[in-house]
Amino acid sequence: MKTVIEKGNVITPQGIMENGSLLIENGVIKAVSKPVIEIADAIHIDVNNKYVSPGFIDLHVHGGGGCDFMDGTTESFLTIAATHLSHGTTAMMPTTLSSTRESIHGILDCYEKARLINSKGAKFLGVHIEGPYFAMAHRGAQDPRYMRNPDKAEYSEILNRHSCIKRWSVAPELEGALEFGKLLASKKIIPSIAHTDAVYSDVEKAVANGYSLVTHLYSAMNGVFRRNAYRYAGTVEAAFLMDELDVEIIADGKHLPVPLLQLIYKIKGADKICLITDAMRAAGTDVTQSILGKIDDGIPVIIEDDVAKLQDCSSFAGSIATADRLVRVMWKEAGINLADVIKMMCTTPARIAGVQDSVGSIVTGKNADIVIFDDSVNIESVFIKGQQMI
Repeated sequence: MKTVIEKGNVITPQGIMENGSLLIENGVIKAVSKPVIEIADAIHIDVNNKYVSPGFIDLHVHGGGGCDFMDGTTESFLTIAATHLSHGTTAMMPTTLSSTRESIHGILDCYEKARLINSKGAKFLGVHIEGPYFAMAHRGAQDPRYMRNPDKAEYSEILNRHSCIKRWSVAPELEGALEFGKLLASKKIIPSIAHTDAVYSDVEKAVANGYSLVTHLYSAMNGVFRRNAYRYAGTVEAAFLMDELDVEIIADGKHLPVPLLQLIYKIKGADKICLITDAMRAAGTDVTQSILGKIDDGIPVIIEDDVAKLQDCSSFAGSIATADRLVRVMWKEAGINLADVIKMMCTTPARIAGVQDSVGSIVTGKNADIVIFDDSVNIESVFIKGQQMI
């Protein structure tokens, strides 16, 4: 089957092509052209000057549509994937929370079942394990009952049993975390710095041992601080200074205000930033109370000011954002040019996840994972491998 998407503002790696067209054949982009592509036997879709973007890629998402991956059911996995697809996400990394060993095994087993039957939602790129090896001082909304130092016997068993793990977020200053990071990197699993009390020198050691990503920059980590008369650089400053490190940011306009979003972009640049939702189960709903984590054993949270919070308001508890909101905030509120926003929402995440050869940009030969949206980032259509899903 051939499809031509025509008369759109096509967002390419070179910039925005006005009045551009795409030829899609058998799920693959076959041509990107400014003139209208005249093919008699193709389905022609006139998008009337709307934006034609690569599908959004979310490397850190916990839930949506009233479900959380920690529920451990295929129904929850499929509901979350479908919820975020409707907001432009065509690929995602299902993400866990700090939990028991048994619960982690259960989520990973469930992922494998859900992956095989996920035909109506965002594609799964492998699992992101967030925790439980975190610093208590920076636990944020992670459940303190389950936080602990890296346990070699535990993580070895998990890694040996499951092949779907693509990323693991860890506090690198903890005892055993450097050895763990080196092992992860050797297995082509991304070691990521998160919920950490690390100072600059700790991050230097982490990078030397394979850590290459910073989980939700600024959230649950040290910035510059003082001990007596002396100032010390924290994880935030290390992330800015070390070119080896990519960073992810929750660009919902709540976790980070616009000036910080602009600062991160100015220092790191679009090639080193990926936008993430960090969405919990209330994303895509209108509830005012919810649960972070497993439905029968998670942490009660409130939803107010367009964000999830612990009940005492001492910490955010994940976002309720969807990917279209991230694009809207970065473009309309932070004033960053749309081509770079899409790079941070699509191209850089694809490269970090190691899937850049097939998705993440509108390039001939890549899968036709496409999102069409208007000037307010309202999602009009979503395609996965050329099939119109929304």
